Amino acid sequence: MEPLQELSHGQRQRLAFIDFCLQYFGQISRQDLIGKFATGLAAATRDFALYRELAPSNMKLVHPSRHYQRLPTFNALFHHDAEVVLGGLARGFGDGLSQPLIPSQVCVDAAKLIHPDTEVIAALMRAIQQGEVLTVDYVSTSSGESHRQIVPHALVNNGQRWHVRAFDRQSQQFTDFVVTRIKTVTTYEDVAKPAEQPAADSAWATNIELILIPHPGLTHPEAIMLDYRMQDGELHLSTNAALAGYLLRGWSVDCSSKHQISSGVCQLALKNLEVLATIEHLAIVPGAGH
Repeated sequence: MEPLQELSHGQRQRLAFIDFCLQYFGQISRQDLIGKFATGLAAATRDFALYRELAPSNMKLVHPSRHYQRLPTFNALFHHDAEVVLGGLARGFGDGLSQPLIPSQVCVDAAKLIHPDTEVIAALMRAIQQGEVLTVDYVSTSSGESHRQIVPHALVNNGQRWHVRAFDRQSQQFTDFVVTRIKTVTTYEDVAKPAEQPAADSAWATNIELILIPHPGLTHPEAIMLDYRMQDGELHLSTNAALAGYLLRGWSVDCSSKHQISSGVCQLALKNLEVLATIEHLAIVPGAGH
Protein backbone atom coordinates (compact mmCIF):
# COMPACT_ATOMS: atom_id res chain seq x y z
CA MET A 1 0.00 0.00 0.00
CA GLU A 2 1.45 3.39 -1.02
CA PRO A 3 1.63 6.06 1.71
CA LEU A 4 -0.35 9.19 0.86
CA GLN A 5 2.77 11.32 0.46
CA GLU A 6 4.07 8.99 -2.26
CA LEU A 7 0.98 9.41 -4.44
CA SER A 8 0.84 11.99 -7.21
CA HIS A 9 -0.83 15.33 -6.50
CA GLY A 10 -3.70 14.36 -8.81
CA GLN A 11 -4.30 11.11 -6.93
CA ARG A 12 -4.24 12.90 -3.58
CA GLN A 13 -6.71 15.48 -4.90
CA ARG A 14 -9.15 12.79 -5.93
CA LEU A 15 -8.76 10.79 -2.73
CA ALA A 16 -9.18 13.96 -0.67
CA PHE A 17 -12.38 14.73 -2.57
CA ILE A 18 -13.72 11.25 -1.77
CA ASP A 19 -12.70 11.74 1.87
CA PHE A 20 -14.35 15.15 2.05
CA CYS A 21 -17.64 14.04 0.48
CA LEU A 22 -17.91 11.05 2.80
CA GLN A 23 -17.18 13.22 5.84
CA TYR A 24 -19.39 16.23 5.04
CA PHE A 25 -22.13 14.81 2.79
CA GLY A 26 -22.20 11.20 3.95
CA GLN A 27 -21.93 9.70 0.48
CA ILE A 28 -20.27 9.89 -2.95
CA SER A 29 -20.64 8.13 -6.31
CA ARG A 30 -18.22 7.42 -9.11
CA GLN A 31 -20.15 9.91 -11.23
CA ASP A 32 -19.44 12.62 -8.63
CA LEU A 33 -15.71 11.95 -8.98
CA ILE A 34 -15.89 11.78 -12.79
CA GLY A 35 -17.85 15.02 -12.94
CA LYS A 36 -15.42 16.81 -10.64
CA PHE A 37 -12.14 15.71 -12.22
CA ALA A 38 -13.20 14.72 -15.76
CA THR A 39 -11.74 11.24 -15.36
CA GLY A 40 -13.02 8.04 -16.96
CA LEU A 41 -15.04 5.33 -15.30
CA ALA A 42 -12.06 2.96 -15.09
CA ALA A 43 -9.88 5.64 -13.45
CA ALA A 44 -12.64 6.47 -10.95
CA THR A 45 -12.98 2.78 -10.09
CA ARG A 46 -9.24 2.60 -9.41
CA ASP A 47 -9.43 5.69 -7.16
CA PHE A 48 -12.22 4.18 -5.09
CA ALA A 49 -10.33 0.89 -4.86
CA LEU A 50 -7.21 2.74 -3.66
CA TYR A 51 -9.22 4.76 -1.14
CA ARG A 52 -10.81 1.57 0.20
CA GLU A 53 -7.34 -0.02 0.44
CA LEU A 54 -6.07 2.95 2.45
CA ALA A 55 -9.21 3.25 4.60
CA PRO A 56 -11.13 -0.04 4.60
CA SER A 57 -13.49 1.05 7.41
CA ASN A 58 -14.56 4.37 5.89
CA MET A 59 -17.22 3.48 3.32
CA LYS A 60 -19.49 0.82 1.87
CA LEU A 61 -21.05 0.48 -1.57
CA VAL A 62 -24.85 0.56 -1.59
CA HIS A 63 -25.76 -1.41 -4.70
CA PRO A 64 -29.24 -0.11 -5.55
CA SER A 65 -28.05 3.51 -5.72
CA ARG A 66 -24.41 2.75 -6.67
CA HIS A 67 -23.31 5.26 -4.02
CA TYR A 68 -20.54 4.77 -1.50
CA GLN A 69 -21.84 5.66 1.95
CA ARG A 70 -19.92 6.75 5.03
CA LEU A 71 -19.57 4.10 7.73
CA PRO A 72 -19.85 4.89 11.47
CA THR A 73 -16.21 3.74 11.75
CA PHE A 74 -15.09 6.53 9.38
CA ASN A 75 -11.68 8.01 10.19
CA ALA A 76 -10.63 10.85 7.88
CA LEU A 77 -7.56 10.23 5.72
CA PHE A 78 -6.97 13.96 5.27
CA HIS A 79 -7.00 16.86 7.73
CA HIS A 80 -9.66 19.36 6.66
CA ASP A 81 -8.96 22.80 8.14
CA ALA A 82 -12.12 24.38 9.63
CA GLU A 83 -11.68 27.81 8.04
CA VAL A 84 -11.08 26.38 4.58
CA VAL A 85 -13.90 23.84 4.92
CA LEU A 86 -16.46 26.45 5.97
CA GLY A 87 -15.35 28.85 3.28
CA GLY A 88 -15.39 26.06 0.74
CA LEU A 89 -18.84 24.88 1.74
CA ALA A 90 -20.10 28.45 1.42
CA ARG A 91 -18.51 29.03 -2.02
CA GLY A 92 -18.59 25.50 -3.45
CA PHE A 93 -15.80 23.18 -2.43
CA GLY A 94 -12.67 22.96 -4.60
CA ASP A 95 -10.27 20.04 -4.82
CA GLY A 96 -10.80 18.51 -1.39
CA LEU A 97 -7.29 19.34 -0.16
CA SER A 98 -8.42 21.72 2.56
CA GLN A 99 -5.13 22.87 4.00
CA PRO A 100 -4.72 25.93 6.25
CA LEU A 101 -4.03 29.20 4.47
CA ILE A 102 -0.64 30.86 5.06
CA PRO A 103 -1.28 34.49 6.09
CA SER A 104 0.42 37.29 4.20
CA GLN A 105 2.93 39.43 6.03
CA VAL A 106 2.12 42.52 3.96
CA CYS A 107 -1.68 42.26 3.65
CA VAL A 108 -3.13 41.68 7.10
CA ASP A 109 -6.76 40.63 7.45
CA ALA A 110 -9.03 41.21 10.45
CA ALA A 111 -9.14 38.73 13.31
CA LYS A 112 -10.76 35.49 12.20
CA LEU A 113 -13.87 33.86 13.53
CA ILE A 114 -13.42 31.15 16.14
CA HIS A 115 -14.25 28.11 14.06
CA PRO A 116 -16.27 25.14 15.28
CA ASP A 117 -14.81 21.65 15.55
CA THR A 118 -14.69 20.02 12.12
CA GLU A 119 -16.38 16.84 13.44
CA VAL A 120 -19.37 18.94 14.52
CA ILE A 121 -19.42 20.74 11.17
CA ALA A 122 -19.35 17.39 9.38
CA ALA A 123 -22.21 15.94 11.45
CA LEU A 124 -24.34 19.03 10.81
CA MET A 125 -23.62 19.03 7.09
CA ARG A 126 -24.50 15.34 6.72
CA ALA A 127 -27.77 15.95 8.56
CA ILE A 128 -28.55 18.95 6.33
CA GLN A 129 -27.79 16.99 3.16
CA GLN A 130 -29.75 13.91 4.22
CA GLY A 131 -32.62 15.49 6.17
CA GLU A 132 -31.66 13.87 9.47
CA VAL A 133 -32.71 14.63 13.04
CA LEU A 134 -29.86 15.22 15.49
CA THR A 135 -29.50 15.03 19.25
CA VAL A 136 -27.17 17.72 20.62
CA ASP A 137 -25.85 18.79 24.00
CA TYR A 138 -25.99 22.56 23.74
CA VAL A 139 -24.86 25.33 26.12
CA SER A 140 -26.68 28.66 25.92
CA THR A 141 -25.84 31.88 27.77
CA SER A 142 -29.35 32.10 29.22
CA SER A 143 -30.22 28.55 30.30
CA GLY A 144 -26.91 26.68 30.39
CA GLU A 145 -26.57 23.12 29.09
CA SER A 146 -29.54 21.24 27.64
CA HIS A 147 -30.19 18.07 25.64
CA ARG A 148 -32.12 18.82 22.46
CA GLN A 149 -33.39 17.29 19.25
CA ILE A 150 -32.90 19.54 16.23
CA VAL A 151 -33.53 19.34 12.48
CA PRO A 152 -30.85 21.53 10.82
CA HIS A 153 -31.14 23.01 7.34
CA ALA A 154 -28.41 25.67 6.94
CA LEU A 155 -25.01 26.73 8.30
CA VAL A 156 -24.60 30.50 8.46
CA ASN A 157 -21.76 32.91 9.21
CA ASN A 158 -23.50 35.89 10.86
CA GLY A 159 -20.33 38.00 10.87
CA GLN A 160 -19.33 37.11 14.42
CA ARG A 161 -19.75 33.34 14.63
CA TRP A 162 -21.12 30.34 12.78
CA HIS A 163 -24.60 29.20 13.66
CA VAL A 164 -26.88 26.46 12.40
CA ARG A 165 -30.46 27.22 11.44
CA ALA A 166 -32.64 24.39 12.71
CA PHE A 167 -36.04 23.36 13.98
CA ASP A 168 -35.81 22.94 17.74
CA ARG A 169 -38.18 20.27 19.08
CA GLN A 170 -37.91 21.67 22.59
CA SER A 171 -39.26 25.12 21.72
CA GLN A 172 -41.22 23.87 18.68
CA GLN A 173 -39.85 26.58 16.41
CA PHE A 174 -37.06 27.37 13.97
CA THR A 175 -34.14 29.09 15.65
CA ASP A 176 -30.36 29.55 15.54
CA PHE A 177 -27.77 27.55 17.48
CA VAL A 178 -24.18 28.80 17.82
CA VAL A 179 -22.12 25.91 16.48
CA THR A 180 -19.19 26.35 18.88
CA ARG A 181 -21.63 25.82 21.79
CA ILE A 182 -22.59 22.33 20.62
CA LYS A 183 -20.67 19.93 22.88
CA THR A 184 -21.86 16.63 21.38
CA VAL A 185 -23.90 15.68 18.31
CA THR A 186 -25.38 12.31 17.34
CA THR A 187 -27.92 11.14 14.79
CA TYR A 188 -31.41 10.53 16.18
CA GLU A 189 -33.28 7.68 14.50
CA ASP A 190 -36.37 9.58 13.43
CA VAL A 191 -37.79 11.27 10.35
CA ALA A 192 -38.26 15.03 10.18
CA LYS A 193 -41.92 16.01 10.09
CA PRO A 194 -43.22 18.41 7.40
CA ALA A 195 -43.43 21.24 9.95
CA GLU A 196 -39.73 20.72 10.79
CA GLN A 197 -38.41 20.90 7.23
CA PRO A 198 -36.87 23.97 5.54
CA ALA A 199 -40.00 24.76 3.53
CA ALA A 200 -41.83 25.44 6.81
CA ASP A 201 -39.28 28.02 8.01
CA SER A 202 -41.23 31.16 7.11
CA ALA A 203 -38.61 33.65 8.32
CA TRP A 204 -35.95 31.93 6.22
CA ALA A 205 -38.24 31.96 3.16
CA THR A 206 -39.26 35.61 3.58
CA ASN A 207 -37.04 37.78 1.37
CA ILE A 208 -36.69 41.41 2.37
CA GLU A 209 -34.82 44.48 1.15
CA LEU A 210 -32.87 46.77 3.46
CA ILE A 211 -32.25 50.34 2.28
CA LEU A 212 -29.21 51.80 4.03
CA ILE A 213 -28.18 55.47 3.98
CA PRO A 214 -25.33 57.46 5.56
CA HIS A 215 -26.23 58.37 9.12
CA PRO A 216 -27.98 61.78 9.13
CA GLY A 217 -25.65 62.95 11.91
CA LEU A 218 -22.54 62.72 9.72
CA THR A 219 -20.85 65.94 8.61
CA HIS A 220 -19.41 64.34 5.45
CA PRO A 221 -21.80 61.58 4.31
CA GLU A 222 -19.97 61.21 0.98
CA ALA A 223 -17.23 59.25 2.77
CA ILE A 224 -19.78 56.56 3.72
CA MET A 225 -21.29 56.61 0.23
CA LEU A 226 -17.83 55.79 -1.12
CA ASP A 227 -17.23 53.07 1.51
CA TYR A 228 -20.37 51.21 0.46
CA ARG A 229 -20.49 52.23 -3.23
CA MET A 230 -23.89 53.76 -2.75
CA GLN A 231 -25.98 54.84 -5.69
CA ASP A 232 -27.92 58.10 -5.19
CA GLY A 233 -27.01 57.97 -1.52
CA GLU A 234 -28.52 54.54 -0.91
CA LEU A 235 -27.39 50.93 -0.61
CA HIS A 236 -30.02 48.27 -1.31
CA LEU A 237 -29.36 44.86 0.26
CA SER A 238 -31.39 41.68 -0.20
CA THR A 239 -31.53 39.18 2.66
CA ASN A 240 -34.15 37.18 4.53
CA ALA A 241 -36.09 37.85 7.72
CA ALA A 242 -34.01 35.34 9.69
CA LEU A 243 -30.66 36.97 8.86
CA ALA A 244 -31.49 40.67 8.62
CA GLY A 245 -31.04 41.32 12.35
CA TYR A 246 -27.48 39.98 12.28
CA LEU A 247 -26.61 42.18 9.31
CA LEU A 248 -28.03 45.31 10.93
CA ARG A 249 -26.15 44.62 14.16
CA GLY A 250 -22.91 43.64 12.44
CA TRP A 251 -22.92 46.81 10.33
CA SER A 252 -24.01 49.01 13.29
CA VAL A 253 -27.03 50.38 11.44
CA ASP A 254 -29.11 52.93 13.38
CA CYS A 255 -32.68 51.60 13.25
CA SER A 256 -34.23 54.03 15.75
CA SER A 257 -37.29 55.96 14.59
CA LYS A 258 -35.50 59.31 14.38
CA HIS A 259 -31.98 57.93 13.82
CA GLN A 260 -30.99 59.28 17.22
CA ILE A 261 -27.98 57.03 17.93
CA SER A 262 -24.74 59.00 17.78
CA SER A 263 -23.08 58.94 14.36
CA GLY A 264 -19.86 58.08 16.19
CA VAL A 265 -21.43 54.72 17.03
CA CYS A 266 -23.43 54.20 13.83
CA GLN A 267 -22.32 55.48 10.45
CA LEU A 268 -25.27 53.91 8.64
CA ALA A 269 -29.02 54.27 9.13
CA LEU A 270 -31.98 52.20 7.95
CA LYS A 271 -34.22 54.20 5.62
CA ASN A 272 -37.15 51.78 5.27
CA LEU A 273 -37.87 51.32 8.97
CA GLU A 274 -41.17 49.57 8.25
CA VAL A 275 -39.22 46.43 7.33
CA LEU A 276 -38.34 45.91 11.00
CA ALA A 277 -41.81 44.51 11.61
CA THR A 278 -40.95 41.45 9.50
CA ILE A 279 -37.54 40.42 10.86
CA GLU A 280 -36.38 38.04 13.60
CA HIS A 281 -33.98 38.87 16.45
CA LEU A 282 -35.21 42.44 16.80
CA ALA A 283 -33.61 42.69 20.26
CA ILE A 284 -30.11 42.73 18.74
CA VAL A 285 -30.88 45.48 16.19
CA PRO A 286 -29.39 48.89 17.15
CA GLY A 287 -32.16 51.31 18.14
CA ALA A 288 -35.08 49.07 17.16
CA GLY A 289 -38.19 49.99 19.13
CA HIS A 290 -36.90 53.47 20.03
